[in-house]
Amino acid sequence: MKTKDMVYAALFAALIAVLGLLPPIPLPFTPVPITVQTLGVMLTGGFLGKRIGGISALVVVIIATLGAPILAGGRGGFSVLAGPTGGFLLSWPFAAFTIGYFTEKFWEGIKIWKLFLINVVGGVIIINLIGAPYLAFITDISVGAAFLATASFIPGDIVKALVAAIICIQVKVISPINEKSK
Repeated sequence: MKTKDMVYAALFAALIAVLGLLPPIPLPFTPVPITVQTLGVMLTGGFLGKRIGGISALVVVIIATLGAPILAGGRGGFSVLAGPTGGFLLSWPFAAFTIGYFTEKFWEGIKIWKLFLINVVGGVIIINLIGAPYLAFITDISVGAAFLATASFIPGDIVKALVAAIICIQVKVISPINEKSK
């Protein structure tokens, strides 16, 4: 891995952590709050690509698990993985990788709407497909009830997917993906 790649990975890991400074919005019917950090995951995959994006999100998971209070609400530590939000946190590297993979695949003709759809698949569907069953397991509720509870996140996640697509397209010319596509 080049130094430049490590700097990008660290920069976007820091971006995800900084987004954790925004307070979470608790919901009365689920122990999982609404956070802005998934926007950072979408930006990471869409700007850095699969390899660096996935590594960057993995760095956040590792640092948070080691105890750094970088998750929304100042949370961190192994207890986060053992709690109801653990599956969502564990999904971030997979989401960033998936977004990065498809972004790289369609890079030459990428448009906002394509990147928006990629963000919906990687940043909404993948995160919920991993997070909801984990939530069901930890809280001892049915998987259906867990998916129903996570449905409340979808409108905000759709907005985050659009915002991430717009930002990534605007800064496309400086993305490290450009070096790979040449």
